Parts: sequence; structure tokens; C-alpha cells
Amino acid sequence: MKALVCYKWIKDEADIVVDTANKTLNMDKAKNKISDYDRNALELGVQLNEKNDIEVVSLTVGQGVKASTTDVLARGAQKAYYVEASEVDSSVSAKIIAEAVKKIGDVDVIICGEGSGDQYSQQVGPRLAALLNYQAVTYASSVEVDGNELIVERKLEDGIETVKVQGPAVITVLSEMNTPRIPGMKQILSAKKKPSEELSLADLGFTPDKLESGLKVVNVGPSIMDRKQIRLNRGETAVKDAVKELIHLLKENKDI
Repeated sequence: MKALVCYKWIKDEADIVVDTANKTLNMDKAKNKISDYDRNALELGVQLNEKNDIEVVSLTVGQGVKASTTDVLARGAQKAYYVEASEVDSSVSAKIIAEAVKKIGDVDVIICGEGSGDQYSQQVGPRLAALLNYQAVTYASSVEVDGNELIVERKLEDGIETVKVQGPAVITVLSEMNTPRIPGMKQILSAKKKPSEELSLADLGFTPDKLESGLKVVNVGPSIMDRKQIRLNRGETAVKDAVKELIHLLKENKDI
């Protein structure tokens, strides 16, 4: 069995500076990282490899993603594939990944994070399954291998559902599934000896017109909460009078 882990190379939110005056995001000094949810997907792949000797390879699509290969290989992937593509949304990413899967070949299970750490659209996994005609299992909180079957626990709003599925399949995992390992110096040095391969858009049959999306992101900005900081009870006002004033202010601002 071969498992392919898909991940997204995103800006580290800890490095993003919010300009409250202009309501913009400054990403000039933001470093890139593997999306946190995708680290859980990668950890699952590595655990399946350790328990069941499943081959685990990785794939990412985006701009400047070659730099991510050392990190993903250090975290346990046996080979890293990457596709350089700029400004692609979930629908286009899914199309590129689908063609890359066909190019890589013999992929039995594709593992994705439930959503990406930047947009969290939850689109790539289900779209990918539809494009490849693979089985789709979402909200996975546990995955085990039993022969040629995958036993998946899904955490739903009203309970836990256990399903059995045979590959090929796409599984999207929740962040609570596991704790991703942190690679040490030995793993980082070993990663440099592992193979990585670029799959070009041209090799995958993509021309500029096929990369166009029907959705255009006009602007991405921070969510800023302006607080009025009105103190009603300073110890001088009776509680019931302060409550009356609070209700009056809430009605005035149409909060109630």
C-alpha cells in the first residue's frame, strides 16, 4: 500500500503583523511552514508506515514550495513531490493534485488535513476524491489498517462513526488525531539524502487557461474588534441603575 500525504506551505501566522490603523496584514517578515493540520496528516502517514510498512510520500502545490521538502522529509516522508504554482485556489489545487496522483501512480490512500491553516476552506480533500473517483472519508480522528481495509473513526457533532473502506480513498484528518513529532538534528540531516522530485505544470498537462479560477480573492485583512471600554459601575452607582444604563446602551447600539 502507498500513502500520499498532501500538505500546504503557508505563512506562519505568528510572524504576521496586523496594522490596525489601515486594517491590513503585513507578511513581509513572515516565514513559511507546513500547515498545522497537515502536520497531523503527515504524522498519520508516518505512523501507518511504522506499524504497517506502508510507503509514505508527500505532495504540495504552491509558490516557492521546493523549500518545504527538507522539512516534510525530516518529519518522516520517504519521498517529496512538489508542484510550483502561484495563486491557485482550492479548486485548481485539487485539479493539479489529481493529475499529480496519476503521474506518481499506485496511490492507495491520500491523506489531507481537514483544512489548511490559512483559509481552512475544507475543499481540497472532497474535490480530490470526486476528481479521482476515490472513496472519501472526512473528519477522521483515528485510522487503522486491517489487511486491505482502512478502519476510520469519524468525529461528528452528534457522536463517533466508525467506517471501513477499501482503497483507493481520500481521508481528511482532524488536528486532535495525534501529536506531530518534531524532527531532531539526525532527521534533518537524513532528510537531505532522501529524494524529492518536481512535477511541472506542463508535464501535468496544465496550460494557463486551465489554471484560471472562477473565484477571485479581492482582499485579505484582519478581523479587528473595536472596544468601547465603557465602565458602568464605578462603585458610586447602584447596581440596578448600572444595569438599566447597560440595557439602554445595548439597545442604542442595536445589540439587543
